[in-house]
Amino acid sequence: MADLFDGIVMAEQRFHGEGYQEGLAEGSHAGMAEGRRYGALHGARMGSEIGCCLGFALTWHCLLQKCTEEKNSKKIRALDSLIGMIQKFPYEDPTYDKLQEDLEKIRGKFKQVCSMLNIQSDFRIDNERSSLTF
Repeated sequence: MADLFDGIVMAEQRFHGEGYQEGLAEGSHAGMAEGRRYGALHGARMGSEIGCCLGFALTWHCLLQKCTEEKNSKKIRALDSLIGMIQKFPYEDPTYDKLQEDLEKIRGKFKQVCSMLNIQSDFRIDNERSSLTF
C-alpha cells in the first residue's frame, strides 16, 4: 500500500522533471535557430558595410593615382590605411574579441577619408535596402 502512495506522491516530481528536460531541449533548439538567424542577418549587414567601404576606397585610390597633385598624397595614404584595415579585418572569425572595436576604427577612418575628399557620406542599412549616399 505504501508503494502505491509513493508512486502517486512522486508522480508530480517525476512529471516536473520530465517537463523540465523536454522544455530545456526544445528551448535550446529554438535558441540555436534564432541565434543562427540573428548572426546571419548581422553578419550580412557588417559584410555589406565593409564591402561598400572597400569598393569606395579602391575606386578613389584608383582615381587619385591618375592625378599628380601634391595634395593627393595625403589622401592616398589615408585610403591606403583604410584599405589595409579592411584587408586585415577577421571576416572568418566571429569569436574575435576585438571585432566591434576594429569595425569602429574602420568606420572612423572611412569618415576621415570622406572628410578629406569633401564627400558627405551616410551609410545606413535597413530591412529594405542598403545605401551609401553622397
